[in-house]
Amino acid sequence: MSAGTTGGSPPLAGLRVLDLSELLPGPYATSLLADLGAEVVKVERPGGDNARAIVPDMVEALNRGKRSICIDLKTEAGRAVLRSLAERSDVLVEGFRPGVTRRLGVDYDSLSALNPRLIYASVSGYGASGPQALRPGHDLNYLSAAGVVGLTQRGGAPTHDVNIPVADIAGSMFAVVSILAALAQRERDGRGQFLDVAIADAALHWTTPRLGSWLAAKARGTAASAGLPRQPAYGVHPTADGRYISIAAIEDPFFARLVAALGLTDLQGPALARHHDRVAHRARIDAAIAECLRAQPLAHWAALFDAQDIPCAPVNSLDDVLADPHFQARGMVSEGDGQPRLRFPVPLRDLPASSAKAPVIGEHTQAILAELGLPADALADATRTVN
Repeated sequence: MSAGTTGGSPPLAGLRVLDLSELLPGPYATSLLADLGAEVVKVERPGGDNARAIVPDMVEALNRGKRSICIDLKTEAGRAVLRSLAERSDVLVEGFRPGVTRRLGVDYDSLSALNPRLIYASVSGYGASGPQALRPGHDLNYLSAAGVVGLTQRGGAPTHDVNIPVADIAGSMFAVVSILAALAQRERDGRGQFLDVAIADAALHWTTPRLGSWLAAKARGTAASAGLPRQPAYGVHPTADGRYISIAAIEDPFFARLVAALGLTDLQGPALARHHDRVAHRARIDAAIAECLRAQPLAHWAALFDAQDIPCAPVNSLDDVLADPHFQARGMVSEGDGQPRLRFPVPLRDLPASSAKAPVIGEHTQAILAELGLPADALADATRTVN
């Protein structure tokens, strides 16, 4: 997956981003901007990003390549330095609960008065408006509120077993998309803007592929969850060696190849040739497939299904993924300081190398103050030692 270096500049070279956010949604968004060549200055309170204490192993992945300045925004000296930074920046990303930045005097209205070109992305759980704007939450809460967890009911209790913070990352992605769109608008009219990024809104938008089925079921007068049936020949099954393989033979040709490869003659023929006919027989189809797959190890089935052009994939651990020849060939995995790192997943010209480590708290404070033309003691009363 070579990005094709031409000796030019990265896509976002020259862009300065202030990152006032913590934990995951904001830092992941700004890490993508850093991957694309932006200069990201991580503004940390005394004591640092809460992730340093709660999920320290995540800090390196989300903050490598950034610079860190330690500022106490509860002091006037700290706010003055942030205002100086905002005057010289293109983008600010913050993840406070709505109203906090206004109380601190570093809200969009205050900073855009100093820099009308500033794009100010506020990433919060439920957004800056609405009756739940001040409700606290985390990924599971946003997925629940947005209907995502409810989609798993299918006549039983809802579940939440995807070990990826889907809502948080959805919020990150919409933050990045909106920032890039705002930058494009600014190229035309010279004006910055406020971006109200609600994580719950982002998760709700990701239900778009399911909304049509839901509404169609209601129109038929059936239970809405019936509009989201489990697909036949679409699932994860154990193999003889204790591994697991995923099968996704949804389209008619794929299903025909699958049952032929497995020798399931009872599932062949016109009665189950069309997808809409198979849905009602999902349990029987899946049971027959599962019984077959238990007879041979994963490698046997993977080779067979690949040879027959049947959608399948092993259920990999992260160890498997990091050593996978496909992802290695794509350039997705690189090494830095002896640790594997994941590269920006889309090849672009002149992407910067992702070798820099995450900064320690306030590592670049003095250098940034010097760049602003401020004395080394400009934050003397705005920082404190935290034991």
